[in-house]
Formats: sequence, structure tokens, C-alpha cells
Amino acid sequence: MRLRIRFGMALVLSFALVAAACGEDEGTPGMGGTPGEEPPRVGMVYDIGGRGDLSFNDAAAAGLDKSTADFEIQAEELEPNQGGTNRGELLRLLAEQDFSLIIGVGFLFAQDICATALEFPDVSFADVDGFIDATTCDGAEDLTEESNVTSLLFAEEQGSFLVGAAAALKSETGHIGFIGGVEIDLIKKFQAGYEAGARQINPDIEIDVQYISQPPDFSGFGDPARGQEIAAGMYDNGADVVYHAAGGSGSGLFQAAVEKSEETGTQLWAIGVDSDQYQSAPPEQQPHILTSMLKRVDVAVYETIGDFVGGNLTGGYRTFDLSVDGVGYSPSGGFLDDVTDQLEDLKQQIIDGEIEVPTTPEG
Repeated sequence: MRLRIRFGMALVLSFALVAAACGEDEGTPGMGGTPGEEPPRVGMVYDIGGRGDLSFNDAAAAGLDKSTADFEIQAEELEPNQGGTNRGELLRLLAEQDFSLIIGVGFLFAQDICATALEFPDVSFADVDGFIDATTCDGAEDLTEESNVTSLLFAEEQGSFLVGAAAALKSETGHIGFIGGVEIDLIKKFQAGYEAGARQINPDIEIDVQYISQPPDFSGFGDPARGQEIAAGMYDNGADVVYHAAGGSGSGLFQAAVEKSEETGTQLWAIGVDSDQYQSAPPEQQPHILTSMLKRVDVAVYETIGDFVGGNLTGGYRTFDLSVDGVGYSPSGGFLDDVTDQLEDLKQQIIDGEIEVPTTPEG
């Protein structure tokens, strides 16, 4: 287990969870002492890869960083082992150490958050991407809007629609691609929106689709080599824009765009996901990152912590869509400047309900 500790105040803790686990006195500073004497304690458990993945986890980390700067909280970060088999253990560890709000980053936390929330009803839990309902775990039917669990969900299909439209507007070949990390319903939302947006611009566009792995194998979110191999094949097949929803595997797409552009002497594009991946890419890759579909996990984390600090956090479901800038697209690099007006018009049509974006792919 890798542990990172971050503080939102000038508190000095030399032993953090280790000392607490050894039976610290209840009144010890920073270890869950008398209520009201300490700032709220917020724990975050990342998905595999943790802070530094340049994508999903980093978006969550950005929200936590802003929260520690703006709110008087004490925050700690944990990361599961490589197999992700200790997610529940980490959630329980934080709950046992008197953390008031615990956030899991990723849909794979759903069952563990469900079970842990039932075990610790006085602790608030939130799951980024985790749809927790009556079937998630034994006893889940007791988790209502008045309970201690909040599902933080996103309209990924809406943001993907806009980058799909961008792909079709910028494609010179009328042929684009989509790489999914793992073929699950969540990632199919990205595919469905991307395809719909592209066909809104060009009904006859050709779209290649390939997933890196199939559940229960989730390695597709962390296999850059395979991502690069698939992307290279799509470029060889005539695609000139490829979008990924594959987590850490996306770096392989970016590298393929660089190498195939040099090999063919043409401008090939890649589209990032979750974070603004143009900003985190090395200089040689930036000229090939057309845009990124922004999934504002940072906003979800920040607003959840803010609501908690303000005493306004409720259970149930909260969806972040285009209307609240919960999803969107990145203008970094200026490559979309000539089509921004069209994209903004499509965005408004979606917000106004004039365009309904599908959540499942056709066929």
C-alpha cells in the first residue's frame, strides 16, 4: 500500500495512520479527537495507478488539492495494491480512524463502499462513477437519499458527443477510431456519444472501434503498449483521428499518433479523456492531441467536499453533465479554434434538450 498524506491546514503529524492504528488516545491532535476541536477529516482512495496517472486519478487529485487550499480540512490519500484487492480494507481503515468523509475514485469501489457505509453509518461516503443501488451489496436497500452514500455520476456521452463532432469536423479521410479500455457499460457511454457526435456532422463517417480487454480483466486501463498497437492499426487502416477512453493506456495512443504521423508524413490526431491531456503530454505529443473530453472529476470531488464541509451533503445520486460543466472538451493547443462555434452550438442544443445523446452504441 502506498500512502500519501496531504493537509489543508498547518498541522504537523509525524505518525498519521500508523500511530492511530496502534491505539492513539481519542484526544490526540489529528487522530479523531473531541468533535469540534479538529477540522473535518477527508480520506480519498484512488483507483489503481493513483496520483500521477495523467488521467482519471489525477482529475480527482486536482479536486482534492483545491479543497485542501480552500477549505479547512485534513486530507489523506491512499492507493490500492496493483490488483486492487484491498479497496475495502483501505476504506475500512479510514473509517476506523474517524475520517468523516471518504471518497472512492472509480466504479470498482461500489460494492466495497456499499458494504463499508452500512458498517459505518456515521461516516459519509462518495463514489466517483459508482452507481450504488439496492442490488450493489447485501443491505443496500437501506441506502437512500437520506443515507450516508453519494454516487457521483457523469454524462460522459455528452462530452464524448462533442469530441466526436470535433473528430468528424477535423478528419480529412472521413475515417476515425475509438479505443476503449474495457468493454463495460460505462465505457460504452463514451463510445455511444462519440459515434453520435461524429455522425451528427458526417452521417457516412467510418468509425473503427476496439476494446483492449474484456471484463473481468481490467488491464485495458493500464496497458499503453497495447493501446499503441491498436492505435497504430487504426491509423494504418485509414483513420486520422482516434479517441481513447482507456485510462493509462491512452499514452500509447498519443505515441502512435506521433510515430505514424512521422512515418506517413500526414497530420494524425489523438483525443484524450478525463483530464486535459494536452497539458500533461510531452512536447512531441502535444501537436497531435486535438482535444480531450473533460470529465470534471475535479469539480465533483471539490463540490462534494464543499457540500460536506457546509453541512449540505446528501445521499443518492448526483450527475455532472454539460449544464453544470461536469463534462466538456479542452481547447488547449488551439486546434479547434476554427470549429469552436459549431461545437458550442451543439453543446447548447444538448443542454436545451434539442439533441438527446444516446448512452449505448448503435447495433
